Amino acid sequence: MPPEIRLALPSKGRLAEDALALLTDAGLRVHKPNPRQLIATIPDLPHVSVLFQRASDIVVSVRDGSVDLGITGGDVVAEKRGPNGEVLTLLDDLGFGHCALHVIVPETWTHVATMRDLTGTARGRRLRIATKFPTLTARFLEDHGIPDAILIPAEGTLEVAPTIGYADLIVDLVSSGTTIRDNRLKTLPDGLIFDSRAWLIANRAALKTHPGALQTARTLIETITAHQRATENVLVIANMRGETPEAVAQKIHTQTVIGGLQGPTIAPVFTHDGTNWFSISIVVRKTQLTQAIGELRAIGGSGVIVTPVTYIFEEEPEAYRRMVQALEK
Repeated sequence: MPPEIRLALPSKGRLAEDALALLTDAGLRVHKPNPRQLIATIPDLPHVSVLFQRASDIVVSVRDGSVDLGITGGDVVAEKRGPNGEVLTLLDDLGFGHCALHVIVPETWTHVATMRDLTGTARGRRLRIATKFPTLTARFLEDHGIPDAILIPAEGTLEVAPTIGYADLIVDLVSSGTTIRDNRLKTLPDGLIFDSRAWLIANRAALKTHPGALQTARTLIETITAHQRATENVLVIANMRGETPEAVAQKIHTQTVIGGLQGPTIAPVFTHDGTNWFSISIVVRKTQLTQAIGELRAIGGSGVIVTPVTYIFEEEPEAYRRMVQALEK
């Protein structure tokens, strides 16, 4: 029996829900009969064992090689991936988990509008900054000429830190911004440290030494990428009168958005009366659907059918090529 491949997913919260939803929508449903269990399976990937961990622990597990692959926030990957290059990013936008790591100051600091203004705020002493992201914060502060701030590692709610006085300001994740406004805080316009989304990551050594892990990584990349690409598009089918497929194609190519991925698929319709009709199949972006229908009608298209697309597989995804290149270094 081939060795087990370990995939770590977030154990709770919105990130956990969205990760399971993505895999389900992509046809890789996670089988977890008991919601409290911390190990599950993916029936379509029988050699994969799914482990549920805290989002930040997933990065450490992938880095140390105790799991082969993981889905977690890009913010914690950037913070905890370490300097040894063992954490390989396979996909850096899974379509959920969007948040931003920001420098956040009290609203009462009316004299502070940019990062540059922070240099004179502490009045002769070092700034105290509470954060769960000391690595990213330290690097950002140094880039902005504030290398001597005191970073206070913190867990839990940070918004109260300036109010109760154990920090002057905070560096934290912001989603909607409601929480920081409710606590009379504000982000600095140039204080964006990291714009985060959910990532698919892997252990470099596992991919290089374990063929099963490499194949699983390719399957995840291809399936998720194909599904994401498909959700942006629809399949449009229409009938059109014409003398030849070439004549129909020529009409289609005079239009803007109905050209399809490589071109339209055109097939004869075997009509009852022997007249020349052809069926056209094209993939168009959802945002261009109204324009596409208008263009089809303008050149004689009728009987238009629109249907969702589940997958659009490329010959070889760019993300897979990048992974192979990274493993060769």
